Amino acid sequence: MSAISINNLCVWFGVGAERSYAVQDVSFDVADGESFGLVGESGSGKSTILRAIAGLAPTWSGKMSVAGETLGPKRSKSFYSKVQMVFQDPYASLHPRQTVDRVLSEAMNLHGVENIDRRIGRLLDDVGLGPGFRFRYPHQLSGGQRQRVAIARALACDPSILLLDEPTSALDVSVQAEILNLLVDLRREHKLTYVMVSHDLGVVGHLCERIGVMKGGRFEEVLTVDAMRRSEAQSPYTQHLLESSINSIR
Repeated sequence: MSAISINNLCVWFGVGAERSYAVQDVSFDVADGESFGLVGESGSGKSTILRAIAGLAPTWSGKMSVAGETLGPKRSKSFYSKVQMVFQDPYASLHPRQTVDRVLSEAMNLHGVENIDRRIGRLLDDVGLGPGFRFRYPHQLSGGQRQRVAIARALACDPSILLLDEPTSALDVSVQAEILNLLVDLRREHKLTYVMVSHDLGVVGHLCERIGVMKGGRFEEVLTVDAMRRSEAQSPYTQHLLESSINSIR
């Protein structure tokens, strides 16, 4: 069963003669419980696909079905109880004047979650933060701790799908590994489906089973991570990416 089905997706910006396509004729499916990666150079359209799924890119065509819901111009409240997004910059995505407690409480109140006090404690445990972090502000947290809070916020309404937009690229290398391992554990424990954007094939190889390689807003090819490790790409562009990153994916 597909948790996500994308068919002939096009996303553009501007109107008339100034229209510019960021994504063109992209199609892929993500099975329930799978982790699917989107890779490619900057500006290739990776993050735009996530934004289109999340309802943050209003001008698009094609067909998108996510968590059993066929998507239209607007997203329903039930959609956001099933699908959440984790952004690249954990500091920018958290309100600087809100404590961790308030960030998580507001997310749960928005979705009508019950037993908020108890659930906050469980969420902080799930992401590797103890109760001592509950009433801290973002500026009192390290980058890795802020990203853990952002992940906890995404999990607050118990979604089945997480859209991960380069969730480790703003972090130190040592902290990146901790967050990746956390995401692996959370996927298993919460039976989550991931779509992850990254420019780092090593990161994708750690977390995903399959990857879609993008160039100029289009898919070059889709291949398994095992095939990626064996350098069995069909596209010359993909092969170039693999050769550039060979040390990080083995």
